[in-house]
Formats: sequence, C-alpha cells, structure tokens
Amino acid sequence: MNLLQEGIANQSVIKTKLNKQLRIDGRTDTYEVYEIKLDCLYYNDQNDRIATWISKYKSDNHVDMIDMSDLDAYNSIIEGFVVASNPDAMRKTKNNIRAIGQQEYGVVLTDGRIIDGNRRFTCLRQIQRETGTTQYFKAVILPHDIEHNAKQIKMLELSLQLGVDKPVDYDPVDKLVGLYHAVAETHLITVEEYATHTSSTPKRVIADLEKAKLMIEYLEFINASGSYHLIKELNLYYPIEELYKMLKGFNDYDDRKEDIKSIVFANFTVQPEGDMTRYIRKIKKIVESPRFVNGFIDEQMPLTEEVVDVIDRQEQVNEQVLNQQLTNSELSEQFFDSTEKWRTKSQSDETRNRPAFLLDKACSNVEAIDTNIFLKMTDEQLGVVSDKLNKLSALIEQIQGELDA
Repeated sequence: MNLLQEGIANQSVIKTKLNKQLRIDGRTDTYEVYEIKLDCLYYNDQNDRIATWISKYKSDNHVDMIDMSDLDAYNSIIEGFVVASNPDAMRKTKNNIRAIGQQEYGVVLTDGRIIDGNRRFTCLRQIQRETGTTQYFKAVILPHDIEHNAKQIKMLELSLQLGVDKPVDYDPVDKLVGLYHAVAETHLITVEEYATHTSSTPKRVIADLEKAKLMIEYLEFINASGSYHLIKELNLYYPIEELYKMLKGFNDYDDRKEDIKSIVFANFTVQPEGDMTRYIRKIKKIVESPRFVNGFIDEQMPLTEEVVDVIDRQEQVNEQVLNQQLTNSELSEQFFDSTEKWRTKSQSDETRNRPAFLLDKACSNVEAIDTNIFLKMTDEQLGVVSDKLNKLSALIEQIQGELDA
C-alpha cells in the first residue's frame, strides 16, 4: 500500500498540522507530519541498530533472511530485537509516550518501511496491545522506495541516528557492522559521505573501518562469518580496539603482523581472562618489546594452531560451542600461562630500561630550551633557572657516582 495514496484515501493515514525538518541531498526542507495506523508500518531490517540481532536470528534459524510474507509476524520478530537492544531506553521512551504522547516524529517510506523511529513504533505497538486503544505513529512520509533510493535513504538514516545531536546509546558493534556493510561490503557510500552524515571525519571513519575489518576477519577465523552477535556475546569490541592499536606498530611487510593477529584471535576465542581488554593490553606490552616478541610468537603459534584444529572439527561455531570446547579449557590455561611468562619478562626488561628512557627524555627537554630567551628574562627569573641547573648538575653527579661505584 502507498501511504500517500491508498493510506490517505482509506484514512489509515491522517495529515496533521505538524512539521519536521530533514536534510536530504544537502538540502534542509520542512516536511509534513502524518498520523499513521500501526498496521500500515513495518520495521526496517536494514537498520544498523539491530544488525547483530538479525545476524543471531539468521544463525539460530539457519536462514539467509527473515520472511516478510506475513508482516505482522515479521514485526513481532523485529520488535523483540528492538526491545532487547536497549531495554532501559525502551522503558523510558514508553513511559514518556504514555505521559505526554509521541513528541519526536519518525520518518517512513511510502510503502510503510520505518527509516527512523523503531523504538517509538515499538512502544506504541506495546501500548496498543496493553490498552486495546488504536495508536498512531507520527512521522514524515518520504515519496521514496528503498530499491531505487538506497544510497539516499542510508545517508538520511545515518544523519538521523548518528548525527551530531543524537543520543550516544548506539552500540559500537552495531555501528561497525553498519559502517562495514555500507562502505566496504556494498560500496553504497564513500568514507567521505559516511563522515559527513555522521558528523565525523574521514580519518576516524577509516580507523573504525579497520576495526570493522578485524571484526570480520575474526569471525572468519572461527568459521562464523556474519555472526556479528558473537562479537557482543564475547565482549570483544574493546579488545578489538586494542588489537587495532597493537597492529599499527607493524608495517604490512612484517610477517609477524599476521602471526600476532592470529594469536590474538585465538586468545579472543579461548578467553584466558575475564577482562579481555586488560588481557590484550598485556599482549600489547609483550609485542612492543623487541627482545621478546619473537619468542612470544614462537610459543603461542602452536597453541593457536590447536585452536584452529578444534574450530575446524565443528559443524557450526556458536557461543555454546565456544564455551564447551574452548573457553576455560586446558588451552585457555596454556595461553594464560604463556602470556604471563612473557609479560613478566618484558616488564622486567622495561624496568631495567627505564633509567635510560628517563635520561633520554631529560636530554630532550634540556635540548629544547631556547637560550636566546635568557636575554628577555629578569634577574629573578634567571636566578630560578640557575638554581634549577645547579640542582640538575648535583643530581647528575650523584647518578654518575652510583654508576661508577
């Protein structure tokens, strides 16, 4: 049904005196707001906020897409995802709508697909079921369809949900999934376009894209491509950030870069420690040590190959398989013991190297002093400098004495 034609004709859609400003294709215009019966609308399955939940549904039900032949059943499935994605925000929004009505207007397409307003639509669906009173969703209706206007609609969705004045409850994993799909997978929009419509910068978008690629590579590593929900369930967003920082220290021609990536992926999988972000930082310290990084790699690569062997024996990899076969296993303990051993070595080495590091830093600071400025200083200021130099000389003499002893 076309909401602007049949919808208005059969009074399922009612024009209001309200308006909403939208920026589309670089232009900001004022659009009319309509009240729309809930059974004329359906969730946008391409919304980034629920991408990981949809991936879980597909994995659990062994399907490539959610059946949309029965829109009521389809909406019921997606409603569960919206509620589960942020129960606290759902409760607050629902209480607010009950008290004062829907104040923030949504955006829908003429066929009823919701581009912005999934949470508000969900609240109204629940209120309608609970009260038995017909509810209407207030929204702008755009004369577009997603088949012929996919890029334009995606950029609008990004502006509405990730723009500068939007709330910060957007899950970072969902954001990475949406970014990867829009920029790297479908090439629907460019890095620059994504940055513009999310009030970001190309540099930050490129960094996030690299993290998204690491997420994709990890899922391929455990033979669970597309199962984005596993990144959430294993709490791997921040550990992936740490891996991204770690790998920046290696150039693309260093063979150790791929080895370290595989080793960290294996550690992700066996979860040697509850706080994996902190644990990956330990590995980062080892990797940054030129004396110990090669030994660490040589010891952990055979363990990594064992993890790969376990994964390859599974018909399907999901959280249950990971928990039963790898997490808290003997392999997990071996990874932990190995990492602790090399961390202790690198920490001791860092302690022994710290005096040289601090002296090097002191030399750099002294060399940075512009002596020409002495001509512009007062006698009092020059006296302070002289006192500091005398103190520094005494300290150097003391350290030299300890060194010569």
